[in-house]
Amino acid sequence: MKKNKLIIGMLALITALVLTACGGNEETTPNDDANTGTENANEEGTESKGNMDEEDSNSMEEMDHTGMDHSSSGEVPEGLVEAGNPTYPVGSEATINADHMEGMDGAVATITGAFDTTVYMVSYTPTTGGDPVEDHKWVIHEELEDAGEEPFKSGDEVVLNADHMEGMDGATATIDSAEQTTVYMVSYTDTETDQEVTDHKWVTESELSPVE
Repeated sequence: MKKNKLIIGMLALITALVLTACGGNEETTPNDDANTGTENANEEGTESKGNMDEEDSNSMEEMDHTGMDHSSSGEVPEGLVEAGNPTYPVGSEATINADHMEGMDGAVATITGAFDTTVYMVSYTPTTGGDPVEDHKWVIHEELEDAGEEPFKSGDEVVLNADHMEGMDGATATIDSAEQTTVYMVSYTDTETDQEVTDHKWVTESELSPVE
């Protein structure tokens, strides 16, 4: 009897120790802590990456804007005729009333060239790829391949021999509109970036007004 009681007592003690050990394992959760830390780190990393992407995007937008340069060498196509009595003579000033690109509208320009020609608004796909350019202002008659004495008409297909923009030279374009007028080459200060733009091509006479 004493032996049986002793055995029963030992079994009870062992059972209690086993239960205590099991309970301790349930309460200790190092893996959970590690997982929580990993999740927090991932969340912080994702948030940080998102902020960096946003900053990079803003930087790219700023670079795209400040990197634009609409100056030219001042050279004009062969055969282009200087205007005999332009409204705005070379060396005079005029206010630009056009928004071909940012920072142009409202700028005070110095006239660096005045020519009588046919000016075209065109649509084309850049030779460098990318989205089609629609209603580009302006290309003049002397900047079109195989341009004869007669002006092209709206709807005509032409090849551009101008490099005002990347991917323009050699591109096939459709004439959107044609107008016989005086066109001007101008220099001005960008109203948004304060960047000096020299010998910009082209502004039409209707897009200029006297400086007030």
